[in-house]
Amino acid sequence: MKAKKIIKKTLGIAALAYAGLFCVFYFDLDGKLLYYVVEPFMKNHFDNMERRDPHTVPYEQLDTEYMQ
Repeated sequence: MKAKKIIKKTLGIAALAYAGLFCVFYFDLDGKLLYYVVEPFMKNHFDNMERRDPHTVPYEQLDTEYMQ
């Protein structure tokens, strides 16, 4: 009797997890999260990074020296 309850509870939880994952897939919620939340954050972060000005590097300098 107790084993049946555990099996039913496990199957119920698995069914809810499957339904939730199906909704994420069907409505493309992971892509929307990336597009509307992660991408603007990453754009803001990387657009505000300090970068070297490539115009200040002497022409004779090697690329390997510049990259370090």
